[in-house]
Amino acid sequence: MIAALSLLRRVSKRGAQVLVTLSGLLLLTFFIGRVMPLDPVLAIVGPDADQATWQQVYHQLGFDKPLWTQFGIYLNGLLHGDLGHALLTGQPVSQDILRVFPATLELATLAILIGAGLGVPLGVIAAARRNGALDYVVRVVSLAGYSTPIFWVGMMGLLLFYAHLGWVGGAGRVDFSLEGVVPRRTGLMLVDALLAGDSQVFWNALNHLVLPASLLGFHSLAYISRMTRSFMLAQLSQEFILTARVKGLTEWQVIWRHAFRNILVQLLTVVALAYGSLLEGAVLIETVFSWPGFGSYLTGSLMLGDMNAVMGCVLVVGLIFVLLNLLSDLLYQVFDPRTKV
Repeated sequence: MIAALSLLRRVSKRGAQVLVTLSGLLLLTFFIGRVMPLDPVLAIVGPDADQATWQQVYHQLGFDKPLWTQFGIYLNGLLHGDLGHALLTGQPVSQDILRVFPATLELATLAILIGAGLGVPLGVIAAARRNGALDYVVRVVSLAGYSTPIFWVGMMGLLLFYAHLGWVGGAGRVDFSLEGVVPRRTGLMLVDALLAGDSQVFWNALNHLVLPASLLGFHSLAYISRMTRSFMLAQLSQEFILTARVKGLTEWQVIWRHAFRNILVQLLTVVALAYGSLLEGAVLIETVFSWPGFGSYLTGSLMLGDMNAVMGCVLVVGLIFVLLNLLSDLLYQVFDPRTKV
């Protein structure tokens, strides 16, 4: 009974924190969007429209109402599941997000698998071989991943691996001739191709996906390997590591079963935040590769001043980070019994 009440209190507290965070995020985004020097009405009616037409659309969109009233109307619609209509497409924002988000999800998921799958072991080995040749290589790679502009890396990757070597596909998710060949079920091109049993579309989509995902994965690898190395160095300097070595444990056991096990909880947060950043921050790669994803949609909406779409995207980004943090908390209790109440 006590455990159930404690769990209920934690859930209620976290739920209140989520509501406050998302409300503040929406409020800040809404008012910043209203003071931006962009005219969404002009984007709808066109530059040749007369003043009467402009005024009519301005009134229809509710821009003549006070800002607090506009925000209240938006929140009321949000509570009823209505994110409004996007000026860019004329469709409900929720439908637009459901259409574009799977492309970014597919890209970010493969990227984080590459980044974490390579970054964690590289960081561990670099710490275990501190000041060795591999340690210096990992540190240089991390520095390069952080300091090199991702859009430049994307363009160089396209020039080398697509235009010159022909190893990967070009821009877009599939070749133009294969667009719309498989029915859309999940929005994930690889999954939809497998469900349709179309191996040609699957391998073509994978061929288009591998380069942008690898470049994003390299960017994540730089961050994850650096943090892993830092966590491991802190653990390897502890007295229990010396005790384990004195007991005659092998170096593999000392590093992976003792030191690495103690940083696993910290790494969960690092990987979760890196994944969240990929889901909302792959704008430049999506632009370079003409990837029809969430980042491209958000950028286009910002350029147009389409605040309904921007607010919907901000809400999705906030929910992503909140859910990833909740998942991290749950995994903490699985891997670290000390966090259990």
